[in-house]
Amino acid sequence: MNYATDSAAAGRHIMPDLVRSFAIIGIALVNVALFAYPMQFGFFDGGFQTTADHWAHFTTTSLFAMKSYSLFSFMFGVGFAYQIQSASRSETGFGGRYSRRIIGLLVLGLAHIAFAFQGDILLLYGLIGIVLFMFRDTKVKTLCWVAGVFIVLQILFGLLMAGSIWAGINYAPEEMSKAAEEMTAKALVSREVFGAGSFVDSIYLRLSEYSDAAAIFIYQGLGVFGYFLLGLAAVKSGIISDPNASIWKKFRRFALPIGVLGSAYGAWLMMISDEMLSVPMMAGFAVIGLFAPLSTAGYLGLIAKWASGPVTKFKTFLARGGTATLSAYLMQSVLLSLIFNNYGLGLFGKLGAAYCVAIALAVAVFTLAFMSLWRKKFKLGPVEYIFRGWTYLGKR
Repeated sequence: MNYATDSAAAGRHIMPDLVRSFAIIGIALVNVALFAYPMQFGFFDGGFQTTADHWAHFTTTSLFAMKSYSLFSFMFGVGFAYQIQSASRSETGFGGRYSRRIIGLLVLGLAHIAFAFQGDILLLYGLIGIVLFMFRDTKVKTLCWVAGVFIVLQILFGLLMAGSIWAGINYAPEEMSKAAEEMTAKALVSREVFGAGSFVDSIYLRLSEYSDAAAIFIYQGLGVFGYFLLGLAAVKSGIISDPNASIWKKFRRFALPIGVLGSAYGAWLMMISDEMLSVPMMAGFAVIGLFAPLSTAGYLGLIAKWASGPVTKFKTFLARGGTATLSAYLMQSVLLSLIFNNYGLGLFGKLGAAYCVAIALAVAVFTLAFMSLWRKKFKLGPVEYIFRGWTYLGKR
């Protein structure tokens, strides 16, 4: 692959691929807690062994929690718009291709959950992507308004969850105590299966844990749909290919500092919490959700600034890796599951948060570098080859 030539031929700027690369690194840093510790508690189930562990969690939560998946979702909307444009240029039907793409995402998501990671996002993308299809011809202004509504609904849902914890602690302490006991029991099962069980045992547990997290996926789904629509709007308006657009400057000047400071406050509330089902913990979660859209916008503004500068070898290398982030995302999960699960290196529940974050960063950088080198030799990433072959089975 000659990145510059191929991008120019497709009429695409470097910015989208840089966003994808940034998002995939952040996703690994956030998700590693769920690979290394029980899903019910993450690092709060023994991952804070040193001061460095606390600060590693605080940093990753402040900078990446609820922002990386937002950027990834935004880019799904961008990719959706590019697919529409590609179908239009080739004068072939889009509906059939997209239907197969959604089916592929659903199957891939289920496989990802079963064999690697119960925090998968692809299955959710496939389900919400069905709704996205109905907005393909919607005007930019309407897309932005609808996106805003869903992002606000996500924020309100987060505040509602925090409020329910407060109400439970104050008015139904027995029920809250029972819920805490159930979470602890499930965490013990996770430690037994992922820390000492077989690969088959882990498949059953991952599927079970995914189905138990319905409230979280409703919360996440509201935001996913909103960012899908914003990504579609970014292509329709042309700003995704114009890193010098005034909106990016406004985002990095105003949205970024507010978003990062607000997220840091939310992460601090979580850091001082001693229980998962506590008011500070859920308040921190809600605060991070409240400021995440501003942080996400600010990051897009920063990446736009970087993208508008000279195209260096490092920037090209990173962006080329960003052209195969589906493969990178799945490769991350496979590697992290092998590192922490009993059927691999067996480090589940044994390392502090700082070591886990360092491992996640190394894995993320490795997967991006691997995909960048792969793309120098091949037209598509390995998973993208399979996915494209299924999507383009027919012209319609």
